[in-house]
Amino acid sequence: MEFDVIYLGTRSCTIEIDNDNPYFTEKPYTVYVNEQIYAPNVKTNVFSIYNLEPNKEYEIVIDDGTEPRYFQQIKTKKEYVSLNVRDFGAKGDGKTLDTNFLQATIEACPKHGRVYIPSGTYLTGPLFLRSDITIELAPTAILLGATDRNLYPVLPGMTYTTDEKGEYNLGTWEGNPISCFASIITGINVKNVNIIGTGVIDGNAQNADWWVNVREKRIAWRPRGIFLNHCDNISFQGVTVTNTPSWNLHPYFSKNIRFIDMKLVSPKDSPNTDGCDPESCKNVDIIGVHFSVGDDCIAIKAGKIYMGSKYKTPSENFNIRNCSMNFGHGAVVLGSEMAGGIKDIKVTKCIFNQTDRGLRIKTRRGRGKDAIIDDITFENIKMVDVLTPLVINMFYFCDPDGKTEYVWSKEKLPVDDRTPYLGKFTFKHINCTNVNCAAGAFYGLPEQPIGEINFADVHFTYAENPKAGKPAMMSFAEDIKGKGLLFNYVNKVNIDNVTFTNLHDEPYELVEVKEFNTK
Repeated sequence: MEFDVIYLGTRSCTIEIDNDNPYFTEKPYTVYVNEQIYAPNVKTNVFSIYNLEPNKEYEIVIDDGTEPRYFQQIKTKKEYVSLNVRDFGAKGDGKTLDTNFLQATIEACPKHGRVYIPSGTYLTGPLFLRSDITIELAPTAILLGATDRNLYPVLPGMTYTTDEKGEYNLGTWEGNPISCFASIITGINVKNVNIIGTGVIDGNAQNADWWVNVREKRIAWRPRGIFLNHCDNISFQGVTVTNTPSWNLHPYFSKNIRFIDMKLVSPKDSPNTDGCDPESCKNVDIIGVHFSVGDDCIAIKAGKIYMGSKYKTPSENFNIRNCSMNFGHGAVVLGSEMAGGIKDIKVTKCIFNQTDRGLRIKTRRGRGKDAIIDDITFENIKMVDVLTPLVINMFYFCDPDGKTEYVWSKEKLPVDDRTPYLGKFTFKHINCTNVNCAAGAFYGLPEQPIGEINFADVHFTYAENPKAGKPAMMSFAEDIKGKGLLFNYVNKVNIDNVTFTNLHDEPYELVEVKEFNTK
């Protein structure tokens, strides 16, 4: 059983098993560290090791009962000093407001230093990161969000530079530069930060009023669990994020961001608690993450028309691998705020369980000519109880103007600066069970069809009594059930070894498909 070391820090590392199984291994294995059993009966492809010492060599061995056992030698990174938040006055009793003590420790931590948060519940407002440090949460450490919104600083959406020629954007809400509250963990223009451990960042939203009247702006828009604005080389490893006021993780105009072996957990009915929403980011790894949230598990974004057309910064080069996505509206969603474009996204070895949709692409007229989605690959995916596994919708009807005739019209309109474009999509080695509404629904624009959709070794098995529903959020959509693959305005479709079990309808419905190839 071979493995790779995908994260290596001062006191921890993460391994990833090299196999073709989504999320779980075929059989359990034991992890040894320096010939001592560290963890028996491990069943996930991604696993983290903690309590290591800085600047020290270790031998990691994986044993699944077969020979030879596979091993690797590692050496942890150097650490300059470790600071304990208790030494700075933090109480960790769940009652004392510890914000100032926690922030003081972060501010005092030098380059290559460590902020250690031991066992306890630390009631806190937003904490601001600084560059070149590691923050470690002990296994029973909880950062608990304060319930009083007056304790949360406001990040202004737009501040103009003193020469009035530029702008400084700190706050953001649903793709626009709008004031929002700072998050429990907030990074602004920082780099080289690691936040590790098996502790919990708990937004405590259920005990505040964050989930009440969620479409109403009160002082500012709701904070996220973690917000990274123009950051570089930030890694999260092992931490659980839960009960967030809105999105769990929101990297924004950032690059080289890694979320490794985390848990993102919020109630199924919690509003807008998306798991991870990278926006206009480059080089993002989401590996070994368990999602169980109240909205989309992953929603990749690139701003609405102002931010997209002004900064032209796409979300690009993402690796989403060995993740388990549960109960969200969509497992991996692109858009709808995607005016800056999305490209080169690879989703592999994941399990989608009881999400409304697997892949869900949302765009519409008005997102603009820079709103290009291209080179999207889903490979080796297992979907269970997903109502409609694959949806691409260019008539998405949300936003104040989303239900206008300009958005919903099926007439061929002129291609202009407002018209988005969808390019190439590839689906390989995918198995979907208990399909309900349809295997897939693809709706291109009459004036701008979807470029190319490729299927290879994809299998759909339908529920015995499929539920009816609308496959896409578009005006005038009708409920359907038990449908096959629906293609509307697509330039090219390639089908190679696609099967349907218990399908009581036609496997393919084609409307204005220019080229349709099957093997």
